Amino acid sequence: MLSYRHSFHAGNFADVLKHLVLIKILEYLGKKDKPFCCIDTHAGPGVYSLNEDFALKNKEFENGIAKLWLRDDLPESVAAYVKLIKTFNGKDQLSCYPGSPLIIKQFLRSQDRLFLYELHSTEIHILVNTVGKDRRIKVFHADGLKNTIGLLPPIEHRGLVFIDPSYEIKSDYPLVIETLIHMHRRFATGTYVLWYPVVERSRNRQLERALKKSGIKNVQLFELGIKTDTHELGMTASGMIVVNPPWTLAAEMQQTLPWLAIALGIENSGRYRIETLAGE
Repeated sequence: MLSYRHSFHAGNFADVLKHLVLIKILEYLGKKDKPFCCIDTHAGPGVYSLNEDFALKNKEFENGIAKLWLRDDLPESVAAYVKLIKTFNGKDQLSCYPGSPLIIKQFLRSQDRLFLYELHSTEIHILVNTVGKDRRIKVFHADGLKNTIGLLPPIEHRGLVFIDPSYEIKSDYPLVIETLIHMHRRFATGTYVLWYPVVERSRNRQLERALKKSGIKNVQLFELGIKTDTHELGMTASGMIVVNPPWTLAAEMQQTLPWLAIALGIENSGRYRIETLAGE
């Protein structure tokens, strides 16, 4: 919905998982000299201040990036993620958090491209200023779910589509699966990353069932929870569904998610899931 502002949630535990997985996929794409294309369907403003009212209202970052900031015992993949976030801050001072557009930008080479979609009338202007003038990047004030279809398949025939909606309305859950199926039909070899929150577990079960019935192959799920599921308001966990993941990703998450569940879990309630929803 157009009222949604991710600034309230920037740097929380969900962003930790989301951007850690995103970084691992981008690293993998960059191992080949061939160019790749990235599409971010819900780009947001690109960067978030953690010292302003939005972030300070609930201080969700305190149970996310802030808990990892000064630790010296981070697993390799978590250390790489924190190191990247530190490039946007002072060495010891956590004051801002980069969104997915800036994270992806760090991995673009001269031959790669990035398409960013944002529908919010305020955040689109911030996004344009944030990414700056870069011939590799195009920004659109448009609905990413609707308009991404027209970009597929990309001319590079290699790439990543990052789908990160707010899920503020229930129809978002079936809509993302319908859109993902449509995208996959046009670009079956692409890597697709779908983020989801766990607010009401029944919706997530429906989403997973719909994806399994879709016929899409090679699908993995990575979920991080910080407390037990509840019927009360609030996100207890979040996850990443990855279509055509790097072959190394599952093993890396096996090393990372158990550690994060302990590090970020509230009152020893941290947990994780790693599942194959569909084989190759």
